[in-house]
Parts: sequence; structure tokens; C-alpha cells
Amino acid sequence: MGFIVAAASVAGARAQVQEKMTPVLLKVEDAPVPFLGSDGRMHLVYELWMTNFSSADVTVEKVEVLSEGSVVQGFDAAAIAGRLQPAGQREPVGKLAGSAQALLFLHVTLATGGTVPTKISHRVLLHANAAPPGQQEITEESAETTVNRRTVALIGPPLVGEGYISADSCCDASRHTRAAMPINGRVWVAQRYAVDWEQLDGEGCIYNGPQEKVESYTIFGKPVLAVADGVVAAVTEGLPEQTPGKYPTNIPLNEADGNSVILELGLGRYAMYAHMQPGSIKVHRGDRVKTGQVIGLVGNTGNSLVPHLHFQVMDRPSSLASNGLPYEIRSFEIEGSTAGTEAFDQAEAKGTPLLVTRITTVREAKGELPLDQLVISFPGR
Repeated sequence: MGFIVAAASVAGARAQVQEKMTPVLLKVEDAPVPFLGSDGRMHLVYELWMTNFSSADVTVEKVEVLSEGSVVQGFDAAAIAGRLQPAGQREPVGKLAGSAQALLFLHVTLATGGTVPTKISHRVLLHANAAPPGQQEITEESAETTVNRRTVALIGPPLVGEGYISADSCCDASRHTRAAMPINGRVWVAQRYAVDWEQLDGEGCIYNGPQEKVESYTIFGKPVLAVADGVVAAVTEGLPEQTPGKYPTNIPLNEADGNSVILELGLGRYAMYAHMQPGSIKVHRGDRVKTGQVIGLVGNTGNSLVPHLHFQVMDRPSSLASNGLPYEIRSFEIEGSTAGTEAFDQAEAKGTPLLVTRITTVREAKGELPLDQLVISFPGR
């Protein structure tokens, strides 16, 4: 009799579960870490993995990020088409092909003063063209994820001076934030919060003089600073300067960062500086450094188009096989913003003045991550 009761209970429990086809499988591989951006708002940046477990193309019409059943932020078909990146490709698409996998790169900006969610989930509206009439519209709710509340690194500036541009910074700049790479059997997004620091001269130009000369660039040779007390985890040195204005070819993976330094900041966080001048790095593996200490000079080594400082924070001492982490700079001044990436690229390519919208009163930001295409000053040490 006991066996019969138990069997009946299991059967009853199973009957309460509504089974339905979910042709697109959803998951979040790396839970978002909330951080304060230079707009004064909290941000979540992460990837929603989508696998089309059917042979037919599916259009992703809408994605809603939920917290306790309420919509935190929604993305329509147009936004999704600019963010859905098939595995192994860099160009976004509007449809998820049959039997394919893609990453949907999400950037959630929380309301001013809003509470950071403890957990998030996702509601996805799909259109299956090949399905019978009446079965083409599919809604799935899945990929519940606990928000990662790990401590965000509070750091000092990596440079000193004025007129710096936070190029390709968080949170929708595709060159860094969407640079998913398969390394050692796993897909990593080490550059999720990376930034390429460049600098304007007094005339608003990135360089002045022959484009192919590294000395023409305003930022070339500027001191690179330790952003925190830490230990040098890795150093790459001895690589030559590249010719500005064109990407180098046949760069080995282990030389892509050029002359570089990785600092261990503690609590499983590492800061990486790339593309420094040959012979300029002043530290060695195992050295202890202090905040503000000069560790090298800005150059144009490795896989670099023009002199700049590539900076990122990650969870392992590798610039590639790691998970990018947010950080917040203790203090910096926001002078204005550029007209966007396209305008920046043109100014970088032609040496013409970059259109900048200056703010009336320079704003001092404290404990924030500089967002994309800002003009920033780092006061002297």
C-alpha cells in the first residue's frame, strides 16, 4: 500500500508540471557584477547564451530582463539584431539560424536610485517561421541567474593629465565588450570592461604630424601608472613598435598585447596594461608596486593600430583566458564627450580635430567606471 501511495504522489507531482517545447535554450555563463558607471547609475553587463535546438531559423523578437517578475529592461527586435552575435562571428544578426548558437550581449542600466536585483531571469519572445500557423509565436522564460555581488575593485587612474578619451569602453562598444574568444576549451570575454585610452592635444587632435610616426601621437610616451598596491604577476617585454595607421599582420597570440604588465590586485582581480614602449617597463615579475608608481610608457607594440594604452581588469592573470571584471576609478574629471565611435575613428584615421561636446562645469567623478567616448582628466599625483 505504501508503494502505491508513493507512486501516486509522484504521478500527481508530475501532472502539475506543464511540459512544453523550448526550441531555444537559454543560459548565463558569467553572472553580471553590478558597478557604478560615470553616468551615476548602476549597470549590469553580461551575455545571454542562446542555442537554437531546431533546424529552422528563429527570429528573436523581444527579450525582457526580469527581477521578481517585474521587467527591469527590455530589448526589441532592432536592439537584439544589433547585439546577437553568432558563435565564431563578430557581426550581429537579426535571426538565430537553425542548429546554431549565439551570444546576446546585454547591457542593463538600472533606474537612478533603484535596487540592484538579487536574481534576474529572462523572458524571450520568438517567431518560428517554419512552425504551423498558430504555433509560430513562442514565449520562453528561463536562465535565472544570481547577480554576482563580488567586491568591485576601487582603483587609482592608469594615467595622469588631461584630454584622455575612453575609447571603446563599456558598455556597448563591440570591439571590446563583445570580443568573445575560445581559449583553452572555454569561451572567455576578458575585454568585457576594457578601454583604449587615447589623448587629444590642445587643438583637439589625436596626432599632429606624420601619421606613420609614433611621436606624432599625443599620448605616446606618457607614463603608465600602477592603479593599486599590488604584485607584478606577469611582464612581456622586448617587442618592437608597430607603424601607426595600419594593423600589423601575423601577430602570434602571445604577442597580441605587445609589451605588457599584469598586476595582481588581490581578491582574485588582475589589472592588465598593453602596448607599452619597448624598453620602458620598469617592473619585473614578483615586484611589489605602489599606487601611482610609474611602471612603463605608452607605446604602439603588439596588435595595435595607433599608440594607446589598453587597460582591463579580469579574474585571472591572463589577458585572454579570463573573465573581464568591472572596476571603479577613485577620482577623475569628466570634461565632455565625443560625437561617438564613428567620429572618433575618423579623427584617429585623418588626424583632424575630434568633435567634443564640452560640459559647462567639469564634473568630478568618484568611484565610477568611465563609460565610452568621454573626455577625461586625471589630476596630477
